[in-house]
Amino acid sequence: MKLRILIADDHDMVRETLAMFLGADGTVQTTAAHDLPEALAKMRSEGPFDLVLLDYSMPGMKGLDGLRTAIAAHGGNPVGLISGTASRLIADQALEMGAAGFLPKTMSAKSLVNAVRFMAAGEIYAPVGFMSGKEDPEETDFEKVLSDRERQVLRGLMHAQSNKEIARDLDLQEVTIKLHVKTLCRKLDAKNRTDAAMIARDAGFV
Repeated sequence: MKLRILIADDHDMVRETLAMFLGADGTVQTTAAHDLPEALAKMRSEGPFDLVLLDYSMPGMKGLDGLRTAIAAHGGNPVGLISGTASRLIADQALEMGAAGFLPKTMSAKSLVNAVRFMAAGEIYAPVGFMSGKEDPEETDFEKVLSDRERQVLRGLMHAQSNKEIARDLDLQEVTIKLHVKTLCRKLDAKNRTDAAMIARDAGFV
């Protein structure tokens, strides 16, 4: 009997490449979704699957909130996370929440197929090199463009704090926070403070 895998990713090339690798030997049947709402709809109409793979930063995910929703919707069946941007901390948190595994998009095709089979069999998969930090840089590309202070302010934005609240927490003037928010929006190409927080969350910044 074929393994049934749902691959949810907003990049066509990623979905198609994964489907090609997994379906190469004819033992895996893949179904595609391009965002979380479509994945949830297919889980309801065509599930349960032997494994659901979710891209961490696709539309609808809202960070790990989407993973939590999918795990609940899949009724105890395996749900794994794939990502090209998420940090080791995000991977740790995903596993703690009950994810079947975490797959960096940098994995080789052979490793990827083996990992998927492992998760579909009910095992937990986490790549040792990535999880030990050997393949994880000290800072992500996203973090490198930000100063330490900007990161502190950004965390405040991600917690929906006002400039006044952030200023109080960091012991700074409110006008200083306002300037940092302006700089953050420019650096992240964000429309406003809410957009900056969403961009940061999608990039796996914590």
